[in-house]
Order: sequence, then C-alpha cells, then structure tokens
Amino acid sequence: MRILKHFNKIFIASWFVLLFGCELLQVKTAQENKLATEKPIARVNQSYLYQSDLEGIVVGGTSVEDSMARVDRYIKNWVRKQLLIDEAKSKIDFDEADLERKILNYRYSLIAYQYRAYYINQHINKEVSDEEIQSYYDSNQDNFPLKQNIIRGKFIKLPNTAPSLRKVKKLVLSSQEKDIKALQAYCFGNALNYTLVDSVWINFEDLVRGSPFAETPNTVQFLRNRKYAEASDEAFRYFLKISAYKKTDDIAPLEVVKDQIVDIIINKRKIALAKNLEKEVYNEAKKQNSFEIYK
Repeated sequence: MRILKHFNKIFIASWFVLLFGCELLQVKTAQENKLATEKPIARVNQSYLYQSDLEGIVVGGTSVEDSMARVDRYIKNWVRKQLLIDEAKSKIDFDEADLERKILNYRYSLIAYQYRAYYINQHINKEVSDEEIQSYYDSNQDNFPLKQNIIRGKFIKLPNTAPSLRKVKKLVLSSQEKDIKALQAYCFGNALNYTLVDSVWINFEDLVRGSPFAETPNTVQFLRNRKYAEASDEAFRYFLKISAYKKTDDIAPLEVVKDQIVDIIINKRKIALAKNLEKEVYNEAKKQNSFEIYK
C-alpha cells in the first residue's frame, strides 16, 4: 500500500527533495519521448499537445459530434491557457524549480485525497441510530438555535365563494377522527392551499406568506397569544390553528435538526476513518521497514 503520508516534518523535507527530483527527471524524459515518438496536434511556442494528452477527455457513449466538439474545446482552451502562461513567463521571473515542486506537491495531494475518499467509502457506516441522534442532540442543544419562527398547526386558504365556510372553524378545532377526515375531504375539493398535519414543524413566515397573517406587526406576541385565528381579504378567507410554536433563537426541536445531526455524526466518522488510515499506513510501513529518516 503506497500513499503519500505526512510522517513528520523531517521525513517530509528529505523525502520530497529526493522524490521531486526523480519526478522532475521523469516528467522531462516523458516529454522528450513524446516529442520523438508522437506527432503533436497543437503547439504554442515550445510547448506541445499530443494525442495521448487527450485520453479521458471523451467518456464512453458520447456521440461522434459531441466527442469532436469536446476535443475541439479542450484543444482551444489548452492553447489559450498556454499562451497566458507564456505571456506571464515573459513578464515575471518565475522560479521554475519551485513552481514544479508546487505542481508535484499538488499532484500528490490529489492522489492522497482520492485514496482517502476511496478508503472512507469502503469503510464508512452510514447507519445512525435514534439513540445516537438523541444523545448528540442532548449534549449539543446550544449548537442548534432556531433561525426563524416555527409552528405546528393547520393553515387553510379558501376562496370567499367556497361552500359551507361556517363549518370550517369547527372542523379545524376538532380532534375527532371523523372531523379530521371531513376537513381533509373539504380542503381537497375547495382549498387553494392547506396544511393539516399539525405534528410537523413548519416555518411560520413561509406558511402564511401572502395572507393577512404575514402583516402581523409582532409575530412572537401573535404566536404567544393566539391559538386560533381567522382573516380575510377581497378574494380569500384564511384559517390558522397553532398547536405549538418556537421562536427565533429558541433551541430547535430534534425533529427539525435530525438530518443535520445525522450529517454531523457521519462526518465525524469520516474524520476518524481518515486518521485511522494514516495510522494504519504508517504502522504498516514501519513494520515493513519501508522508510527511513536520515539524520
């Protein structure tokens, strides 16, 4: 198992000097071999683009027309970038050796990143139990302040011409199963907008946007003092029942941040796996005597 790992500062310094020197020679030799064996397809001053440089540009299943267009774009972009590089070199005195070292350093960082991602995907457990979620929430509630007012309740928007408007209030306030079903059927046939599942937390401002309730001057006071409200405008009548509310900066209910907590827990597992990978690689290399630190 070979991968660039940061064992310690001394090893990095000595290892990079040796490895980068070898890589620079390999890159130069490869460029010379290409010039001798391949016919270039584009040139900018002393820089050449070869057919082999286009490998991977076109993915399988791409039509001939799309493939040609993609290759043509790549070649033209390469020319533009190379021209800009040459222009920069003519205006600025670059340290070529330092630049090549940075390029190689970036290359090895990409390799390490891709392998780390591969290792994590092979070993990550994305199953998060309710107990883990609850435990994390209980220990970190202060990290989950609400950024908006939320409610659990019902909201209905009906045309003023809807039939039997007088019975809607009774149905909204009732908790009897038959009335709940009757309200669902009524809203399905008449309402322009409605929310009847009062066990789910909803952003209050989003829920009442476009209704007279959105013009309430003091939203928190309204939520605190009103469990039921009606309002109307020229065309519609609005019904609102508030079963529970939380105001901005209150601790968010677990249901609201559950998905966020799952992401946090899984991300912590990924960090732990990445650290474990570095430890495994180092210990295995040490056991196999794969590296030395010269004083």
